Amino acid sequence: MTTEAAKDRNTAPPPGAGATWGTLFVVLVGAFITVLDYFIVNVAVPSVQSDLGATASQSQLVIVGYGVAFTAGMITGGRLGDLYGRRRMYSLGLALFTLASLACGLAPDPETLIAARIAQGIAAALLVPQVLGILSSTYEGERRGKAFNAYGLAVGMAGVFGQLVGGLLISSDIAGLGWRTIFLINLPVCLVALVCTRKYVPESRGDSTARLDVLGAILVTVALVAVVLPLVHGHEHNWPAWGWVVLAASVPLLLLFVAHQRRLSSTGRSPLIELALFRERSFSVGLLAMVTYFMAMGSFFFLLAYFLQQGRGYSPLESGLIFFPLGVGYFGATMLSGRLSPRANGLGPATLGVGYALLGTMVLLLGEGTSVVWTVPALIVAGLGMGMTTGPLTGAVLAGVSERHAASASGAVNTMQEGGAALGVAIAGTVFFPVLTRSDSFDQAFVLGLAPLVVFCAAAAALWRGMHPASAEGGAAGEPPSGAEGGPEAGGTGADGPGTGAEGGENDRPAARETVG
Repeated sequence: MTTEAAKDRNTAPPPGAGATWGTLFVVLVGAFITVLDYFIVNVAVPSVQSDLGATASQSQLVIVGYGVAFTAGMITGGRLGDLYGRRRMYSLGLALFTLASLACGLAPDPETLIAARIAQGIAAALLVPQVLGILSSTYEGERRGKAFNAYGLAVGMAGVFGQLVGGLLISSDIAGLGWRTIFLINLPVCLVALVCTRKYVPESRGDSTARLDVLGAILVTVALVAVVLPLVHGHEHNWPAWGWVVLAASVPLLLLFVAHQRRLSSTGRSPLIELALFRERSFSVGLLAMVTYFMAMGSFFFLLAYFLQQGRGYSPLESGLIFFPLGVGYFGATMLSGRLSPRANGLGPATLGVGYALLGTMVLLLGEGTSVVWTVPALIVAGLGMGMTTGPLTGAVLAGVSERHAASASGAVNTMQEGGAALGVAIAGTVFFPVLTRSDSFDQAFVLGLAPLVVFCAAAAALWRGMHPASAEGGAAGEPPSGAEGGPEAGGTGADGPGTGAEGGENDRPAARETVG
């Protein structure tokens, strides 16, 4: 270990000292606020158009610019945390996000708002990968499992309640600011979190002697933009030719990126993302499970919001209130997910699929003249499935990742989450809009749009079950190899959710590792 790396590790409290949840609270503020801003803008689009005179295309760019910058930058953001310190990059990302939010709230024209939203996305890409990296390096055993579940709760609540919060803020019209409050509300929240970061968040990093792979960062960023931009923007423009050209170009770009990473690894230099991570079955298969799960969850928010506001004529606030049962189910499941047996892996996505199927059935049976209140039970079931999946699946994917690769692995995980959501929206949109055009029935289009989501849920459930071959032999999925640090014999229960006592595969971790608890 280098002197610099040792110094960074010594900035953290020794095991058992200061074992509070202050770190968790501070970093989850960043995760919550960035995901919230991904969804909250949807309800503000009409107000932005009328206030700034934005065109339909400019209004879409307010949403798309953030999403593309957010998704494309996360692998690089994670690597920066490994190299230069996760707390440092988290603080920098939080400060930039605060300034970008201020610029959004004060934007005098659509062009300024679009630029500020792109800056917000870049800041979020720097901030978010550090969250899981910090949690992985700070908590262990049962605490780590609970921390990942709390992360899942924060992310899910931000997504589920994004439209409700946006509707409330816009309807309240605080100080006559209207839609601007959805951005300006970030300022006090982020400033408090920024002040508390220094006090509660220990510094950690990976290999401090390595250099940033600039060429790899450029390749992966351009490749991810080429993937995400057509998927997010294409369905809004009836899949133009340029979208297919850009999407096709992403394939050779990604291949070039992989070849470049292999070359760096073979010559002993530091790649942007360690390809050896993908040799771990729990990581590689888990990423596939995460992509398919977020394809289902992310596209569902889009379909439900569009169905409620365009199909049923609900206001943003009324539409947001319909999301409340999802939040109830999500919160309840998150509180209980740590008590589920590891053998229940895959039950969450399966429950989510059942909720979608029930919702589609209820919409068909009720007809257009019936209140959507009757869909509440199905929404609660769907919320339960989300709560049983988001945090535990994240913990299962990252359980065997060594601390020195924690932030870069987290960047890959977050990229799969956001990219999966964009891909799901694109697929759901290709089903929903053609059916709506042919039949002029929002109910029929909504139900058929849910069909691929049920398939995604089934695929995610199957992949999660297949992450650990030992589970088929009676072992607990997510359980570390025998004798691995933090395993059941070291105090982990093996039944407190993914990540509980799962420190396996970290033989390169120093004995005096940086943890709390």
